[in-house]
Parts: sequence; C-alpha cells; structure tokens
Amino acid sequence: MELGLTGKTVIVSGAASGIGRACARAFAEEGANLALIDIDERAGSALERELAAAVPCIFISADMTNDIEVAAAVDSIAGSFGGIDIAIGSAGISGPFGLGFEDISAAEFSRVMEVNVLGQFLLARQTAKYLRASDAGSLIFIASDSSFVAAPGMVPYNASKGAVLQLTRALSVELSPSGVRVNCVCPSIVDTPMARADLDISLDSLDLIDFPVQRPEQVANHVLYLASSCSAPVNGTSLVSDFGYLAKSSFPA
Repeated sequence: MELGLTGKTVIVSGAASGIGRACARAFAEEGANLALIDIDERAGSALERELAAAVPCIFISADMTNDIEVAAAVDSIAGSFGGIDIAIGSAGISGPFGLGFEDISAAEFSRVMEVNVLGQFLLARQTAKYLRASDAGSLIFIASDSSFVAAPGMVPYNASKGAVLQLTRALSVELSPSGVRVNCVCPSIVDTPMARADLDISLDSLDLIDFPVQRPEQVANHVLYLASSCSAPVNGTSLVSDFGYLAKSSFPA
C-alpha cells in the first residue's frame, strides 16, 4: 500500500522515547522529513543522528507545555522545511500511579493535565496555520484506552486521556473546513519505558492471553495510516487499539 508520505514534513512531539520514537522511525522509513521535539535533549539528539542518515531530520528541545517554546519550535521547523504537513502529539506522562484520588495533590493533578492536554492543545494551536496551508494537513494525538474506561489509581491520567479524546473531536470540527483532519489513537498497554517504570509488575508477565501488551511499532503503524491519504475520509475519530477489550462485556454470563 502506498501511503504517500514521502517528502511530507512531520512533527513528532515526545519523540525521544516510546511511541513517539517509534512514530519517528516509522515516518523515516516512509521517506518523510522529520522534526523531533522533546525535553530530553540527549535522547532526542541521538535519534536525530540516527534518522538523519536516511532522511532530512532535525531535533529541537522544547517543553510542550510552554507556549513560547512550542511556537518557536514550530516556526523554526516550518522555516527549515518550508511548511508542515503532519503533526503527531505523543508527549505525555502518567502522573501519580496507584493512589486514591484524595491522596493526589492539586499540583500533581494539574501537571498531568498540563502535559497531556495543554501540550496537545499548544501543538495544535501553533501548527494550525501550517497544516491549513498543506494539501495533506493531519493532526494526530496519542490518547489511550483510558479515554473510554478508567483503571483504579489513575484518576489524573484517566481524566487527561478522556480530555484528549474530546479535544480531538473539537479540533476536527474547527479545522475540517480548512481540509485538516484531526484523529487520535487509543492503545491499551504499550511496552514503553514509561509503562515499565510505572507498573509494579513486569510487562513481560502481562503478555498473556488475558493482558496482551502491544509494541510501540504497532501503534506507530496506526499513526501512519491516519496520517496518510489512505485515511482521507477519516476525521474526528479515535482508532482504538486494545485487542477488542472495549467490546467485551464484563457481565458474568
């Protein structure tokens, strides 16, 4: 299948690790121009060197919750490549894990919302004018199955991912008249450094029939599809990647 991504300019936030890194590598394999954004300068620069051997690639260290830094990064990227076609919002944090909501401070809750929701909003806000000017404008957020269901002990994360889902829908309404599509991918547990750091149990032990774990590269393939012309009619929706668990009733029949 020809995805038509060769020569497209793609921004990936949160590109230094996990799903973001897998997305960057996947777009590089398709021949896209890559612009990587992350606060981890060391890991981001290493990925830039890796991908620049195959495709035009630049890395900019920026805090996705800082409007001034995001604006400067986006404008610099557009200036370097002559525009922006696709933006991938992959930066995110888990926040407090395994705590009752009454034990979570206002600052902790706000920080998760800031990174996971405000960061996506700022990416959209600053890239919008460039995406409108593209003939293939596409904005894709990494959400979660937690956009739909809530696991205990993860109130800030659950709330933030629910907000990302609705942000996707709201922005699609705002941007679709300009020909820009906005979608999100909602995976269940993905084997990333963040997941391994947050879960008290080994992800390897979860990779069973009851709790399958997916790879970042599998999520990246969904992102490629949503960014490509193959998904031209797809807008304002979520691609749920959860092995069918949302469809399964818990009723003991």
